[in-house]
Amino acid sequence: MNRINMICIGVRNMEKSIRFYRDGLGFKTDEKGNNPEVIFFNSSGTKLELYPLNLLAEDVDKNDPPTISDGFAGITLAYNAKTKEEVHQVIELARDAGAKIHKEPQDVFWGGYHGYFSDPDGYFWEVAWGPNFVFDDNDMIQL
Repeated sequence: MNRINMICIGVRNMEKSIRFYRDGLGFKTDEKGNNPEVIFFNSSGTKLELYPLNLLAEDVDKNDPPTISDGFAGITLAYNAKTKEEVHQVIELARDAGAKIHKEPQDVFWGGYHGYFSDPDGYFWEVAWGPNFVFDDNDMIQL
């Protein structure tokens, strides 16, 4: 199996999460209701990455890495941007939607640029740009 079609996130408050993802971040869906039993967001695809837990926590915040006791599940979702400016735009969009910003956009040791935020349920998102990122016609990153 080399294709991940869906990531399911368990949320505490469906209405709050829908406002965050659909209304705040602009994720596309056909769902118009604010409290359905389930909601699906359209995406051009998904990649799965495995990364050592301690290094992932340090990537979120080197000075104060989140821990399992803080609610960190060892999972981050990623938005791969096409430019550094897009990293800033997405972080600001998340901030305006009510996200907690854990790392403001900054240069990364591997030559890229990234920042981190968490959604209303505490799930961490990395927004990253890399100088070698290449996207296909469906805006999927080619690795």
